[in-house]
Amino acid sequence: MKKIGVISLGCDKNRVDTEKALAVLVKKHQLTNDIYNANVLIINTCAFLESARKEAVEEILSAIELKNSSVIEKIIVTGCLSQKFANEIFDELIEVDAFLGISDYQKLLEVIDDIYQGKRVNLVSSPKNEEFTDRVLTTKGYAYLKIADGCSNHCTYCLIPSIRGKYRSISPEKLIKEALSLGEVYELILVAQDVTKYGVDIDFNLVSLIKELSKLENIGSIRLLYCYPESITDELIEEIKTNDKVIKYIDIPMQHADDKVLKLMGRKGTLKSYLSLINKLKERIPNIAIRSTFITGFSGETEDAFTNLCEFLKKAKLFNVGFFKYSREEGTPSYKLPNKVPEREKNKRLKALYSVQKEISDEILSNYLNKTIEVRVEGYDDYKEMYFGRAYFNAPNIDGQVFFMTDKNVNFGDKVSVKVNGFEKYDLYGEIK
Repeated sequence: MKKIGVISLGCDKNRVDTEKALAVLVKKHQLTNDIYNANVLIINTCAFLESARKEAVEEILSAIELKNSSVIEKIIVTGCLSQKFANEIFDELIEVDAFLGISDYQKLLEVIDDIYQGKRVNLVSSPKNEEFTDRVLTTKGYAYLKIADGCSNHCTYCLIPSIRGKYRSISPEKLIKEALSLGEVYELILVAQDVTKYGVDIDFNLVSLIKELSKLENIGSIRLLYCYPESITDELIEEIKTNDKVIKYIDIPMQHADDKVLKLMGRKGTLKSYLSLINKLKERIPNIAIRSTFITGFSGETEDAFTNLCEFLKKAKLFNVGFFKYSREEGTPSYKLPNKVPEREKNKRLKALYSVQKEISDEILSNYLNKTIEVRVEGYDDYKEMYFGRAYFNAPNIDGQVFFMTDKNVNFGDKVSVKVNGFEKYDLYGEIK
């Protein structure tokens, strides 16, 4: 038996992969949160963007320093960086004992035995869905459910299809089994590179899956992330509206709002279609919280195109928004596009977008002043000396929180009624009386 430490980088989809890897490891080994107490350190990497690859390499180099100092004995690198670049980095990072890809977590026990016999291995295989459903949760109260892997949308800026392969839905039977294995969770968050494409390859669909998951007594509610705008059907909107278990929240990664830039990105939407979808959602589902992400600085994004994006934000009035600078990734179709935006201009536009959205956010949050909202308690902030939690419009880790004071005894997972008396940035503040 070895003590295993695991570092998980990247998105919530990668987190699910890590949790499945942990379930494999505990069959024979002991997990530790203290890497200085680990014999083996496993780094589950992301490689979506240059910044993610840089973070992954920095973590690997730090692990190598620990190994050279005899703090740890072995290093295993898994996930997207291995999947895409193992053949290139195998001979460079010679201190790494093993490389595994995104579909190789079941090999971990075998690999640990091999590297302790002096072998150094690269066992990255072609992308495929893992067959097992066991997980060791690293979240509390809520859990992610990855319903598909890969992507077939082929946006021109994205490496995901070349890393994780074509879109592959996980069977509803396996997803139900996995969801049941999670135990009592007050929030199940459905994730995939494109949640709305679920079932396109297995003669099923997202609405049917939501209905089946809603029947599970251990699942308190369901949240939807990463719903591509062109695939949001009237049927899905109606399910969100009428299903009491579905949180009235939706994440729609639109990426831009200028028609020419969207076409260059390989996106199927337009400014008009996006606004129409947002208005439809708001009309049919009162108080729905809509989240999105946008990329600025894409090659060919003129001043007029950027202005169109800003004007779109002002009209759309989205509840939560994330912004990113375009990252030019070798191997993607957009890599060779002309009319590149200088880095200084990218930074300027990114700052301007956050400024635009801040005014919108202030307007939205100010509407909650002196109102009472339901909040799920998630902890106590020692610095602020306040409890904190999430309302329905707050997804974990990516949106704001609700901080509140109370003289009452509250526990993790409790639902409490908070009267809002202030806001700052993207967070609300209040109290329980």
